[in-house]
Order: sequence, then C-alpha cells, then structure tokens
Amino acid sequence: MTKNTAAQDFHTLQLTRRDAVTVVLLDQPDRLNALSPLMLKEMRQAIGSVARDASCRALVLSGNGRGFCAGADLSHFKGADSAGDDATDLGTALHQSYHPIIRLLRGMQKPVIVAVNGVAAGAGCNLALAGDIILAARSATFIQAFIKLGLIPDAGGTWTVPRLIGRARALQWMMSGDALKAETALEWGLINAVHDNHQLIDKAMSLAFEMAAQPTRALAGIKSLIDRSTEQDLEAQLHAEATLQSELGQGWDAQEGINAFLAKREPGFTGE
Repeated sequence: MTKNTAAQDFHTLQLTRRDAVTVVLLDQPDRLNALSPLMLKEMRQAIGSVARDASCRALVLSGNGRGFCAGADLSHFKGADSAGDDATDLGTALHQSYHPIIRLLRGMQKPVIVAVNGVAAGAGCNLALAGDIILAARSATFIQAFIKLGLIPDAGGTWTVPRLIGRARALQWMMSGDALKAETALEWGLINAVHDNHQLIDKAMSLAFEMAAQPTRALAGIKSLIDRSTEQDLEAQLHAEATLQSELGQGWDAQEGINAFLAKREPGFTGE
C-alpha cells in the first residue's frame, strides 16, 4: 500500500485517507485489537466521520498486527460475586457502545470493505461481518466464542450470520463456539475471498479504489434493497426498487452513465 495522502491521530486506531478511500485500522496489536471502551468511542467517531464525508466513497476496515479483533476487552467487565456486587450490564454496553458502530457500518451510504488479517472473535467477528465485502487472509479465523462464556452472539451476529450462511450452519457454528478457518468461511459464503497474508491489504485497497470509482448512490441503494429483501414481499420490493430508481435517474451519475453508454466511452462517475 502506498503512502497516505491524509491522516488523523487517535489513541487506539489509525484513520488514513488515500484519494476517495478511507482506511480505519484498529491499532492495539498487543491486545489483538480487543474492543476497549476507548477503542469503541474512537471507532464511533472515526466511522461516523467517514459516513458524513461525501468526498469519501469507500471505507476499508482492518486490524494492525496478527489479529483483526479479539472481541470485547473483558478486563473492563465485572461479574456479580459473593459479596453482592452488581455485574456489568452487558445489554447497556451493547446499546451505548456497540450498536451505534454496527448501525453506522450497515447504514453507510458507500461500500465497506473489511480485511480480516487474523483472528476475528466474538464481537470482533460480528464487527467484521457487518461490512459489505469481507476479505480474509489465509491465516484468518472466525470465532463466535460467546457460548464459551455463557452468552449469546451479539453486535448483530444473529441478524447477519443466518442471512449469509443459513439457519442450519449459523446454529451449528454459534452453538459450538468453534473456530472457522478462512477457507471454510469462504466455502460457506460467510466471506467473499481469501488472499495470501501479504496480499490482503493491497487486494482490499484495489477493490476499494474500484468501488470508489462507481456511482456511490447506486451502490448505497443496492445495499439498502438487499438488506430489505428478506423482510419484504415481492410487491413491496418492486415498489422500493421503482422508487429508488426514480430518484437515481434524476442524478448526475445516472445521466453520465447513460450518456457514456450511448457514446461508447467509459463513464466518469462522481458519486452524485
């Protein structure tokens, strides 16, 4: 990956910019990028800024070091003990810290490409799966480790995973807590591609640049319609398609695309 054209400093992650592509890199490698309260706060700030930036047309999310994300940093939680101390309310933590990030990723009006460079466990796994296109290094593993803690998958995992791999495999995987190798994740349809470790980030950036050159509003529309398709009947989906097509048809990119097609030239989309 070549030199960044812009950068912003955080304590637990790196936010960098190359042309129309922004990279968010989880940057606590000594802790396998475990999700501490500070990292969650900074992720919400960083990803929120990407979502609001119209000049950014694609996001790449990855981790520094040998792991993508080990999940929640459990050193910040406490359980009830014999002295009667109240345990951390995990549901409140999800509502306040995790859910806003998942909503930002799923609702991002531009493509989100996740490059899983090592272990993705627990909430870190479901954070990765909230992306639109998930690439993995051959060394990557995906773990729904919640059952080993007496908990259920969270951070959107019970919504995302069955949609990707079906009910039977989702139940088997989540109930076992077993690690899923990158090749198996690809075979199951959980992720999009597997690359050699040293090629992963370059492959992710190359794809991001391709996506950034596409009509961004149309890409956002595809995301929205695909997500809604499992919850609507055919008539509702047909109506949603027609409504969005009317809106896009009035935009600059659609006019450019049609004109370029008629003129037999490559279009120059701007994201408008």
